[in-house]
Amino acid sequence: MSERVDTLGMWPAVNRLPEQMLDALDRCQELEGLPDRSEIANVLVLGMGPGGFAGDLLAVTAGRFMPMPIVVVKSYQPPSYVDEQTLVFALSASGDTPEIVQAAAQAAEAGGRVVAVTGGGQLAQMATQWGAPLVEVDPMLYPPRAGLSVLTVAPMIILEQMGLFPGAAQWVRFAVDQIRIRRDTAREPTAALARHLAGTVPLVYGGGGLGSVAARHWKNMINTSAKAPAFSAGVPDLLHNEIAGWGQHGDLTRQVFSMVLLRHEHEHPEVMRGFDVLMDLMDEVVSSIYTVEAEGEGPVAQLFDLMYQGSVTSLEMAAAVGLDPGPVPAIMAARQVLAGRSR
Repeated sequence: MSERVDTLGMWPAVNRLPEQMLDALDRCQELEGLPDRSEIANVLVLGMGPGGFAGDLLAVTAGRFMPMPIVVVKSYQPPSYVDEQTLVFALSASGDTPEIVQAAAQAAEAGGRVVAVTGGGQLAQMATQWGAPLVEVDPMLYPPRAGLSVLTVAPMIILEQMGLFPGAAQWVRFAVDQIRIRRDTAREPTAALARHLAGTVPLVYGGGGLGSVAARHWKNMINTSAKAPAFSAGVPDLLHNEIAGWGQHGDLTRQVFSMVLLRHEHEHPEVMRGFDVLMDLMDEVVSSIYTVEAEGEGPVAQLFDLMYQGSVTSLEMAAAVGLDPGPVPAIMAARQVLAGRSR
């Protein structure tokens, strides 16, 4: 077995997720300056990378219970409708994500009620100048893609405090309980799955909104930690488009691709049937099919359980070939080029 190399501490960061989530609960207590629920007509989340993913997670967890829409924007500009009735979450672990700094500044200028969740940088400075609520992220304690805890938990709890997502704190505590259980039992099953996935390109498919977000997390973590290609999609949407792309080249795809199905207890009955159809159609297309089951009380717990299993699997994939899961040189190179062009 290859020696484990982990210069940025990804393994301990991933395994600290339950404690990170509880810390996020504490950081949101007695937050001042939040608008009254009656003053808000829509919710906007600004985020890139982990911040953008946190917005997607918020939309599929809180969004289903809320009386108003949640829109996630991953770019430099907020929507034109932003005004004083828009609650704007600006999410950036570093506080210097250029897309979010620019979009948050424009949203604030348009009258949006900004809440910043950040580790400092320009975003924290602007929030202080605006007198906007600020939830601090410690980037040394919370590597964004390893934990996602404050970026994902803080908006949930803030919405609960505003009366828009009742019970959020309890849902988060259920998730903490489940990840602690999984943490004690996940190593061998995920190591075995990582060995099976080695040398293949995983297609990670999840059911409905929850499963689709979890599948995207698996893809992102395999890309960044294992430095390997992976792709994700959701049922039933992939049955309306992507499934058609496997109609030929079966001799090639069976050598290259594997399939991982992420299942949870909150799937619509038609989504369950969709998985049956998917397995029948893909049986001759991929080398193997693996199923990962979610456990835990409630949709938030099951989503975080699937995400945690994906994080550990990606780390095991890196360890199996002696890769350091932390550094992402390709992403850093892209950022340097883009930063140079923006000057």
